[in-house]
Amino acid sequence: MAQTVLHKANTRGGADHGWLKSSHTFSFGSYFNPERVQFGALRVLNDDTVDGGRGFGEHPHDNMEIISIPLEGALEHKDSMGNVATIERGEIQVMSAGTGIYHAEDNKDKSLPVKFLQIWIFPNKRNVTPRYDQKKIDITSTPNQLVQVLSPNPDDAGVWIYQYAWFNMASLEQKHQIEYTIHKKGNGAYIFVLEGDVEINGQLLNKRDGYGIWDTEGFTVFANTDAEFLIMDVPMEF
Repeated sequence: MAQTVLHKANTRGGADHGWLKSSHTFSFGSYFNPERVQFGALRVLNDDTVDGGRGFGEHPHDNMEIISIPLEGALEHKDSMGNVATIERGEIQVMSAGTGIYHAEDNKDKSLPVKFLQIWIFPNKRNVTPRYDQKKIDITSTPNQLVQVLSPNPDDAGVWIYQYAWFNMASLEQKHQIEYTIHKKGNGAYIFVLEGDVEINGQLLNKRDGYGIWDTEGFTVFANTDAEFLIMDVPMEF
């Protein structure tokens, strides 16, 4: 029988630094909940809002796959590999931190905030040469379909990481549904609702709710309203 965990949006940890407002699905920074340390290889799922003209100063990472998905606005990225790039809604960014990398992120718009998801995945290969990539993603022009945005395979659609993980996004119209099949035995899926209300195997989820499901081959997502969501298919043991 499938096992599940439900994380309602209003039960997340949080941080308010004035210029940065962040909701933490899993333990992060000063927020620690022993029952919410990670979901398998999914270690961090932060829902961040950064004020205009502000950002994260240069800071280090190592041995972590770091994914950013903008939801509103644009985020400028700079790193110690010499990359300078801007990512915005409709794109996904990945860094394999590997042996170590420094980077900074800034909202270059002086007036409008940028909203984005910051996601960390434990890698299946340590001390790799750091790498950076970003790709376009488009879920609104193909409604009611899963759009793969991340995988372990460099030749697949979207970005790739050093882990047996697959990310899919979808824009579902009201009363439409999608069948999802777990990609790899031993993986589970964590679903994060970006907009609207959906049901997964009968469990109602609202905007910014998260729902983990494992020990199953798949599940159904039904849209009670127009909805957008992210499915993160990750190893439960690694």
